[in-house]
Amino acid sequence: MKPRITSRPEAGLNLFEVGVVVAILAILAAVFLSNFSLTADNHRVPLINCVNNLKQVGLAYRIWEGDNGDRYPMGVSVTNGGSMEMVATGNVVQTFLVMSNVLATPKILWCPADSAGLCASAFEGLANSNISYFINADVTNDATPQAILSGDGNFELGGKPVSPGLLPLGTNDPVDWTAGRHIRKCCLLIGDGSVQSVTALGLHGFFVEAGMATNRLAIP
Repeated sequence: MKPRITSRPEAGLNLFEVGVVVAILAILAAVFLSNFSLTADNHRVPLINCVNNLKQVGLAYRIWEGDNGDRYPMGVSVTNGGSMEMVATGNVVQTFLVMSNVLATPKILWCPADSAGLCASAFEGLANSNISYFINADVTNDATPQAILSGDGNFELGGKPVSPGLLPLGTNDPVDWTAGRHIRKCCLLIGDGSVQSVTALGLHGFFVEAGMATNRLAIP
C-alpha cells in the first residue's frame, strides 16, 4: 500500500488557534498590570486620605480662629477655652478637643497609614493613640502663612523615632520621617491652609523656609 501524500503542512497554527493564544496572553497581561496597579494604589490611597484629613483640620483651625479673636487654640489660655498651657507641655489631645465642635469627627485625626494608631469613633476618651498629627505650639494665628501648623507626627532625629511629647526643633536639627508611614513621604499642613506631601529629603528645607525662630512640636 502506497503512503498517502499531501501538500498540507504538518506544523503551524490556524487562525482560531492563534486567536486563542492571543486571548490568553492578553488575560495574563491584564492580571499582571492589575496587580501592579493595586500595589501602587495601596501606597497612594492612604497618602491622599491623609492630605484630605489635614485639609479638614486646617479648615477647623480657621473656623475656630474666626470665633476666638483671630487666634488658634495654641494662642488662647485654657481658662479662656484654649489649649495654650497644655500644648506647651506636649499635650496634643486638648487642642483637638477644644476644636471638636468644628472638627465634626475624630476620624480625620488618624492617618490610614499609621499602623501604630487607632481610629476613634467619638471625641469622648480621645487619646494620643487616636491622633496621627503633631501640633506646632508656636503657631498661634494665621499671621505667618508659610509656617508649619501641623502634619504627620512620625519624625525621627539622628535615625531614632521621637517620643510623644514636646519636641523643640531647631532649623539645623537633622529631622527626618520614619519609614513606617507613606514610605518617607509624609504631609505637612501649612499656615495658608495648603497641605504639602514632603519627602524626607525636603523636610528640613520646609522648616527653614517657614521662617519661625522656634518650632515646638507637640507629638502624639
